[in-house]
Amino acid sequence: MESFVLWGFSGNAWITIITVFTMFTVLLFTKLRSDLVFLGGIAVLFLTGVLNAKEAFSGFSSTSVVVIGVLFVVVAGLTHTGVLQWVVHNLLGQPKSYKGAVLRLMLPVAALSSFLSNTTVVALFVNIVKMWSKKLGISPSKLLIPLSYASGMGGVCTLIGTPPNLIISGLYADRTGTAMNVLATTLPGLFCLGVGVMSIIVLRRLLPNRETPEDVFEETSEYTVELIVPSANPNIGKGVAELGLKDIHGGSLVELVRANEVLSPVADDELLQEGDRLVFAGQIDDIFYLKGNLGFKTADQALFTINQQDSDRQLRTAYVVLNSDLIHKRICETTFEKDNNLTVVAVARYGKRLKTSPREVKLHAGDSLLLECSPKLDINTESLKSQLYFYDSEQVPNIGPQTLVSSAIMIAMVVLSSLNILPLLNCAFLAAFAMLIFRCCTPEQAMKSINWEILMVFAGSVVLGVAIEKTGIAEWLAYRTLDVCGTNPIVVMTAICFIATFITEFISNTAAGAMFFPIMYEAANHLGYEPYPFLIALMISVSSSFATPIGSPTHMLVYAPGGYRFSDFLRIGLLMNIIILAANILIVNLLYPLTPIH
Repeated sequence: MESFVLWGFSGNAWITIITVFTMFTVLLFTKLRSDLVFLGGIAVLFLTGVLNAKEAFSGFSSTSVVVIGVLFVVVAGLTHTGVLQWVVHNLLGQPKSYKGAVLRLMLPVAALSSFLSNTTVVALFVNIVKMWSKKLGISPSKLLIPLSYASGMGGVCTLIGTPPNLIISGLYADRTGTAMNVLATTLPGLFCLGVGVMSIIVLRRLLPNRETPEDVFEETSEYTVELIVPSANPNIGKGVAELGLKDIHGGSLVELVRANEVLSPVADDELLQEGDRLVFAGQIDDIFYLKGNLGFKTADQALFTINQQDSDRQLRTAYVVLNSDLIHKRICETTFEKDNNLTVVAVARYGKRLKTSPREVKLHAGDSLLLECSPKLDINTESLKSQLYFYDSEQVPNIGPQTLVSSAIMIAMVVLSSLNILPLLNCAFLAAFAMLIFRCCTPEQAMKSINWEILMVFAGSVVLGVAIEKTGIAEWLAYRTLDVCGTNPIVVMTAICFIATFITEFISNTAAGAMFFPIMYEAANHLGYEPYPFLIALMISVSSSFATPIGSPTHMLVYAPGGYRFSDFLRIGLLMNIIILAANILIVNLLYPLTPIH
């Protein structure tokens, strides 16, 4: 295929272009797992001969990918010893103004995200920020977007804070033989963080004032009805499905209480008995017609409220994750409740409870669900993790001596690496080993902490970068950028960073980093300048996704809890993208003056 040339591209280049665009299209418009998409892309490039075996599997042996995998274990040690919880409880405090709240929140979150997974940090903070905001009299929606933004801006402050930094620095080391310092992005990252925090304070009127799902679900007695089956009722002995009780107009049967037994979900063939208490969820006015039609009576005392839970059942809230199979489906059309032994009691969207039967709602990504389930429900099963994220899923470990030990291990890792005493990979392995030796986490916890799907995406991103460079696509794009932007290096840097910032709103920042590395590197070389400052600017750009909730996993973590709409991110995010891009280009060129290659 190398001999075939069309519009300046060889056959292998066209295969690569089609593969890359197909992958991004699939990621945008389907619910296929991202790791499978990247694995499929690698397979196409290998089977068509674009890449040889060594190149196709180079991502799996990449130093930066290995470092990311090992750092998962280090993060597990910090998480299970309560380091994050200690920071939360000691730094948030009781600020007297919104400005103070933003500073108290964003700075610690950014600091933690410089060394930990920003997804882990945000997941921990979400529930705490919701409770904290109520104490301060501030709507959680005014603080949850700043929480997510802070984690992203903090992550760029070190090479280990966000995967694209590791990928780009690793590719740079492969090209030049010179490793970047782990704190290479610290000063420009801190400057952009400062600009970002001040921008949030100035633009706070653009942040929405939304009602959260928890406010909607606070009092379930407002939308649940409990009816009792009296003695001599003609329907005793009949099945609930036979009587049409499973899905009635305006509601659904949540549970059946019989003496000391709670049946939920209720089987279709369950026969009514005298004294049964039936709990329905939905529109009260629509449900009450059952009293007259079927001869039921209203229960004297409500059993089903969010604040009165017993050992047999509990209420939990969760939101529908972005790639859930439940999206665009109705619960009544699936076996989801039966498979997981739970019942959907209510659904909220954009912070408002939907006034219809919860089992009849066609679900959207980000919808919040109020669920009735057993206290022993395992939310870590694959069938639940792939569909829902539970707001209370983060377990809070006890803070003790191990907290100091894990903190010391992390600090030692960063110091040894930043002073170039040991390579980052060596430091990461030593830190992970120390976390296990000093029992900051168990081997089982360490293995569970490794996100293999993320590692596959990282490895695939590296391979894409190799293909884009090998087939000459990067060089062609670099020349076309120079044709449009001229030979001014700052203009070229700005143009590529602007495109990267836009692209990363729709694809993973890791993929964007791997895709734009060869373009930026070749552009700098053709201009005759050292690529180092160009790549520092690129690192910040590919992690600066503020304008869409799908631009970052952390945005989706706060999307449902904040009761946000898609436009809420767009309103403030577009301005943030422009502001941080300008700050990025300014500070990088001040700190790292462009140096001609001799």
